[in-house]
Amino acid sequence: MSMSRAGLRLAAAAALALPIAAQAAEVDGSRLAAWWGLPFAGMLLSIAILPLAAPRMWHHHFGKITAGWMLAFLLPFALTFGPHVAGGALVHTVLSEYIPFIALLVALFTAAGGIYVRGNLHGSPGVNVAIMAVGSVLASVMGTTGASMLMIRPLIRANDNRRHVAHVVVFFIFTVSNAGGSLTPLGDPPLFLGFLKGVDFFWTPQHLFPETLFLLGALLAIFYALDSYWYRREGVLPADPTPDTHRLGLEGAVNLLPLAAVVGLVLMSGLWKTDIAFDVFGTELGLPQILRDGALVLVTLASLAITPRGVRQKNQFSWAPMQEVAKLFIGIFVTMMPVLAMLKAGEHGAFAAVARAVTGSDGQPLPWAYFWFSGVLSSFLDNAPTYLVFFNLAGGDPATLMTTLAATLAAISAGSVFMGANSYIGNAPNFMVKAIAEDRGVRMPSFFGYMAWSGAVLLPLFVVETFIWFR
Repeated sequence: MSMSRAGLRLAAAAALALPIAAQAAEVDGSRLAAWWGLPFAGMLLSIAILPLAAPRMWHHHFGKITAGWMLAFLLPFALTFGPHVAGGALVHTVLSEYIPFIALLVALFTAAGGIYVRGNLHGSPGVNVAIMAVGSVLASVMGTTGASMLMIRPLIRANDNRRHVAHVVVFFIFTVSNAGGSLTPLGDPPLFLGFLKGVDFFWTPQHLFPETLFLLGALLAIFYALDSYWYRREGVLPADPTPDTHRLGLEGAVNLLPLAAVVGLVLMSGLWKTDIAFDVFGTELGLPQILRDGALVLVTLASLAITPRGVRQKNQFSWAPMQEVAKLFIGIFVTMMPVLAMLKAGEHGAFAAVARAVTGSDGQPLPWAYFWFSGVLSSFLDNAPTYLVFFNLAGGDPATLMTTLAATLAAISAGSVFMGANSYIGNAPNFMVKAIAEDRGVRMPSFFGYMAWSGAVLLPLFVVETFIWFR
C-alpha cells in the first residue's frame, strides 16, 4: 500500500468511526484542559525531529504518522465528549478550513507551475535581491502563496550553479512568503479576515507601510551582505546545470489568467453577501464559499488544460511538494482544533494567562503584547484564526480598532503576518517553498535549523519594530 493511500485510509477510518449529528460544530474551549494540546505538540515535534532522527522512516511513513496524531486527538475526544461532538468538529475543520485552504493552494500551485521564466538568469546577489523584491511586491497583489509559487522556481534555477543555496531560499521565505503580503487584504489570510470583519481595504497599507518597508529593506540589505560574502567565497560551479540562451521572458503566460481568476474568486467570496447557506452535519457552508471552492477546482483543471506542452517539464514541476503539504496540514488543522478553542475561550480557557498578558492595568490593550503574542502563536498555529482570536480580544469593533486602537490593530496585523516566517509551518507557503526546494535538490535547514535562522535574523528586527511602532 502506498504511503498516500495508507494515510488517507487511516484518516477516513477516523472520520467514519465518528457518527455525526446535525448540531453546532464549535468546540467549547472552556471545557478543555491544556493537555488536549499534546497531539498538536506531538505533530509539531514529529515534523521537527523525525526528518533528522529517522529520515528514511519519515520519508516513507509521514502520512501514517500524521494520521496517528489525528487519531490520538480524535478518539479520546470522542470518548470524552461524544462521537457527535468530535465528528461535528472534524467536519467543521475539514469543510470550513482544510478544503478551502487546500483548494486555494492547489490552484495557485498549479497555475504558477505552468509559468516558466526563461532567460539566462545568474544568481548573483543583485539578481537574487531583485527577484525577492519583485516577489514581495507581487505578494500583496496575488497573495504570499501565489507569489511564492511563481517566483521560487526561477530563483532556484538562477542559483543552481551555486554551492550554497539554502540561505537564498530561507530569505525568500522571510520576504516573499511572509513580509511581502502585509500591504493589502489580498496578501495574507489574516488581513483578508480583517477585511471581512469590516477593516477598510486601504487601512492596512496606510498603517503597515512603514513597518513593512523597514522589515523588507532590512532583510534585503542583510541578505545582500550575506550573499555577497558567500558569492565571493565560493564563486560558481564550472558548468551551469540549466543553461538558457533565450532572452528573458515568460512561457505559459496564459496561466496568468487562472492566477487572476483565483484572486477574483477570493474577493468574490468575501464581498458577496447572501443568506443562502447549506447545513452539512452541523457546519454551515455559505453559497459563496461553495462556489469559490468548486470554481478553484475548475481553475486548477483549466490550468492543466491550457498550459503549453513542455512548460511544466521545463519547470521540473512535480506534485510531490503539494502532496506533502496536503498530508501534513490535515494533521496540523485537526490537532490544532483544541488549542485554538482554548485560546478563543479567553479568560475562561486554559490559556487565560494570554488574555491577561495583553491587557494593561488600566484595562487598555498593550500593542507590544498583541504584536508578540499574536506573532509567536502565528509562528506555529494557523495565523488566520489566531488573528481573529486577538482581534476579538481587543474588542472586535473594526471602527474602534481602526481609529482609537489603531496601534493595537496594526500590532495584531503585523504580528500575524510578519512572524509567520518564524517557522516552516507559520504560513502555508513556507512549507511549500521548502518542499519545492528539496524536490529540486536544495539541502534545506531542519525545522530547528530554520528557526535558528529566523531567531538570528528576524527576532532582532521585530524587537526594533516593537520599540519604534508598538510601544
